[in-house]
Order: sequence, then C-alpha cells, then structure tokens
Amino acid sequence: MSQPLGPVIVVDDDEAVRNSLKFALELEGLTVRVFKDGAELLSEHDLPQNGCFVIDYNMPGMTGIELVNRLRQSRSDCRAILIASRISGELYARAEQSGFRNVLEKPLHDSELLDSIHAALA
Repeated sequence: MSQPLGPVIVVDDDEAVRNSLKFALELEGLTVRVFKDGAELLSEHDLPQNGCFVIDYNMPGMTGIELVNRLRQSRSDCRAILIASRISGELYARAEQSGFRNVLEKPLHDSELLDSIHAALA
C-alpha cells in the first residue's frame, strides 16, 4: 500500500475557492488544510514539515510570493504552487525566482492542479 500524500495547505482569501479546492482534493484522497491569508498561516504553530502549499497570489496583507518568501525563512524546503487570476511574464519570473514549483492561472482546468501537487510531493 502506498504512503498517503500530503498534506496540501491551501491559502486563498476567497472562501468559495478554499472550500471547493478542499473538497476536490479530499475526493482525490489528499489531506487538506485551509487558511484565509498569509497572516493566518504564519500564526499557525503546527505546520507540517512536508507537504505542498497551494497559494493564491492576490491576497490582502501580503501576496502569495511574499508569503512563500516568509515561509522560506523558517523552512528549507517549501514546495509551493502559485495560483493567480492573471499571469504576466513578470509575475511568472518573480514566482520562479521565489522557488514556486508551478504557476497556474485561474480558473484551474482539468487535472492541472492535482498533477502539479503530485509532482511537488513526489
């Protein structure tokens, strides 16, 4: 029997997006935790050392890129996927420089997020 993957930590200020991603990923057998923004995630004292972060770019308080940069200060391997409504070349370059494993444009299509999560957790 294979070892379960995860957890997947979803950070998005849109409650409907958080809930739908949680539901869809749990249907795929993943353990999912959700947070409404970077401040809520950073205040969590029980974050796993492994797993994959799925982080929205545009959130109040700090962007997804700023959040990953803060996370990298305390953990050496922060596997993260950035999701955004509009992806410019400049945003893609900044995300890549911050170490995001993938950058996906909303609305998410087919299995692109799930495939990216599996690749990050492999």
